[in-house]
Amino acid sequence: MEERLQKILARAGLGSRRACEELIAAGRVRINGLVATLGTKANPLSDRIEVDGRLVSISEEMIYIALYKPRGVISTVSDPDRRQTVRDLVPISGRLYPVGRLDVDSEGLILLTNDGELTNLLTHPKYGHEKEYRVLVARRPDNEQLETWRRGVVLEDGYRTAPANVRFESASGKGAWLRIVMREGRKRQIRETGSLIGLPVVKIIRVRIGNLYLGNLKPREWRYLSRDEVLALKEPASFKSKPAKTSPEPKRSDFSSRGRRKPGISQRTPGKGKRR
Repeated sequence: MEERLQKILARAGLGSRRACEELIAAGRVRINGLVATLGTKANPLSDRIEVDGRLVSISEEMIYIALYKPRGVISTVSDPDRRQTVRDLVPISGRLYPVGRLDVDSEGLILLTNDGELTNLLTHPKYGHEKEYRVLVARRPDNEQLETWRRGVVLEDGYRTAPANVRFESASGKGAWLRIVMREGRKRQIRETGSLIGLPVVKIIRVRIGNLYLGNLKPREWRYLSRDEVLALKEPASFKSKPAKTSPEPKRSDFSSRGRRKPGISQRTPGKGKRR
């Protein structure tokens, strides 16, 4: 059965559908020896599909990993300045891409996967999936500042942020911890918003993406997602205003001695699931 080429490439773990469309537009994809164009369809069972001259394998097993990205680590698979990346923290073979970036000064939950379909679900603006953060600000907020943040503000580039769920969590010295839930993620949006309303941001920790929680992971620790977690991320319920409680936070017994959860779903990793 023929399918759109970008969908086939995404399922093979080559990135989101949009990223795969860029590969096609750049002339890097061939079907049966001919350069493909946007809109081309193919049959993954009978057509020979190549990217940069390499045969695309459609049977690659899907890998899903939750990582606690620490400050100072880049949310990419490579960096021209040779800074440490999230991919460096997960030493297993195969293609893995981060879903949901964090700036270098922020920390918390990053999803790494080779599932292009899930990447598309979690990154496409039309789905508006929730992201939840704990944010430390340098000053105690008043009600007016919190209401302004909840309504949305106009950033320096003229973009008006969407309404967000913002609540006071606890005092911390002269500052305070806030809990922020939002459905958008422009670069440095939380820091810029805080600065504009007089609440300089000191620290950002992302604790949730859709139905996936950071749990008790510590900086630099990672774990495989359970089957239930993967299914929950793919369900429409992941994008509702109140996330479904599909799985409890991981128990310490679920982790190996190195602090990484044992796989709960079939994975293609070295040594049959053992980390090197």
